[in-house]
Amino acid sequence: QVQLVESGGGSVQAGGSLKVSCTVSTRTFSSYAMGWFRQAPGKEREFVAAIEWSGLRTVYADSVKGRFTISRDNAKNTVYLQMNSLKPEDTAVYYCAADSWYGPPQSKAYEYDYWGQGTQVTVSS
Repeated sequence: QVQLVESGGGSVQAGGSLKVSCTVSTRTFSSYAMGWFRQAPGKEREFVAAIEWSGLRTVYADSVKGRFTISRDNAKNTVYLQMNSLKPEDTAVYYCAADSWYGPPQSKAYEYDYWGQGTQVTVSS
């Protein structure tokens, strides 16, 4: 059973930064592409960023490009999302997800096999 646990969420003022982490309990972490998604109250879950198994290729939603950075440490079974220049519209529950896929990182939620429980990020104006 693959388990994902997010951490690092919290509250910050607009313009500030936060870094969320997701640790995955599996012996084969490097065989998974990883993604971050978010869901705001009353809205559908949306793609934020994804990274392939090696860490060499990444993809971002247009709304976060240039502000957020996804990275991974395969030795620590952990994927990160560094969020800078945060805006109130970034407020959401952030979920990490694992995709047993060696191709380019994917942005569709249905492509992912395992999900974490989410961590709240709140940005105040």
